[in-house]
Amino acid sequence: MNMTLRWFGSRFDSVTLKQIRQIPGVTGVITTLYDIPAGEVWPFEKILELKNEVMASGLEIAGIESVNIHDAIKIGLPEKEKYIDNYITTLENLGKADIHMVCYNFMPVFDWTRSDLAKMRPDGSTVLSYDQDLIDKIDPEKLFGQIDGKSNGFILPGWEPERLTHVKELFELYKGVDNELLFSNLIYFLRRIQPVCEKYNIMMAIHPDDPAWPVFNLPRIITNKENVIRLLNTVDAEFNGLTLCTGSYGSNPNNDICGIIRAAKGRIHFAHVRNLIHHAPGKFDEAAHLSSDGSFDMYEIMRTLYEVGYDGPIRPDHGRAIWDEVAMPGYGLYDRALGASYLNGLWEAIDKNDKNNKKSVN
Repeated sequence: MNMTLRWFGSRFDSVTLKQIRQIPGVTGVITTLYDIPAGEVWPFEKILELKNEVMASGLEIAGIESVNIHDAIKIGLPEKEKYIDNYITTLENLGKADIHMVCYNFMPVFDWTRSDLAKMRPDGSTVLSYDQDLIDKIDPEKLFGQIDGKSNGFILPGWEPERLTHVKELFELYKGVDNELLFSNLIYFLRRIQPVCEKYNIMMAIHPDDPAWPVFNLPRIITNKENVIRLLNTVDAEFNGLTLCTGSYGSNPNNDICGIIRAAKGRIHFAHVRNLIHHAPGKFDEAAHLSSDGSFDMYEIMRTLYEVGYDGPIRPDHGRAIWDEVAMPGYGLYDRALGASYLNGLWEAIDKNDKNNKKSVN
């Protein structure tokens, strides 16, 4: 297991590489070229510049999150071929730079959805929150303005202004896209990029839909174990794998997170580990990583990852805003540092217990 932190780059992130380097047990970052729009090629020189900056801090790039996929690919428009070719060139450039894991998603229009980016908790911290009743009352064309108003001045991943200025147009284009067509377009994309992924040993780790059900009547296809198994079996190749995001799969309490981990053994390339608390169907708040602060058994999640032999990058996912920190919602330093330390502590305890049990048997 390789503990990491997501980092958006020195121009976009309130958290510095120096600060990340000082979190015990964190050896790398999951990063991106945040200023390149979806569909454009990532130049090799810019990738190398980013890699050199990270390495100079004493860290490594453990993976990319995300190389965003152009909507023409998801919808299946004729111009999809151009954008897939661009994506292949980007993957080739990443491979030449010795970067071998890409987290991506195949969600239409909105990368993720929340009804509140700063819901106040009794302890004075704030968290990202979702309430389906509130979402149902929102005009999707106005959602960007509401989200942007609580962004603390940061550009949020998946909510880039240049893309969301075309929300109305995108909704029109997706009108003819149902779950089956979206899934078919995903499979087409994966088969087109398979040769370059296998040539450069690039692991593609699809992020689940967040939340794990349809929002604004848009299709959702990576929501549960059944869909995961279908995806992995349809393109049955090592490069085609998962980002195991506990918060996204766990947004639906009917999902057995540990069951998904076991079903995807050997095909989990990246893990987002976070906690949330369920209040009612379609209503949840994000929480501290500590099991008792939310609805998830974080020990069981980490133990299951350990038992299936997971050895890839993990990052603490969205944190609370605590100690008066002003940062991108969900991506401050303090609570994610606490989360990394907590998850590292669980992993160390699980590992030592396993080794001690083996010694006692022998």
